[in-house]
Amino acid sequence: QVQLVESGGGLVQPGGSLRLSCSVSGFTLDYYSIGWVRRAPRKEREGVSCISNNDYTTVYSDSVKGRFTISLDRAKNTVYLQMNSLKPEDTAVYYCALLPGSTCPSPDRYTYWGQGTQVTVSS
Repeated sequence: QVQLVESGGGLVQPGGSLRLSCSVSGFTLDYYSIGWVRRAPRKEREGVSCISNNDYTTVYSDSVKGRFTISLDRAKNTVYLQMNSLKPEDTAVYYCALLPGSTCPSPDRYTYWGQGTQVTVSS
């Protein structure tokens, strides 16, 4: 059974940084894409970033490009999201999600999901 467990959320002031982690277990896939999807109150779900495990291709939404960095440690089966220059509009629950296959999907097409971690950006 595939399990994704996020950690690293919290409260941070505008301009600050956080690093989210997602540990993945319970599968033996050769190729997968893993990403971060966020859901803010009264807003649509947004795909923030994604990385493919075979060639490390990355995708970012325009709203976080240049501020967020996704990375993957294959040995640890862990994906990270380094978030810098955080803004109040980054406040959301951040979910780690995985799709078998090497192409990063739209946010509604992931197969497996973590439980989410809250990120709050406020002074």
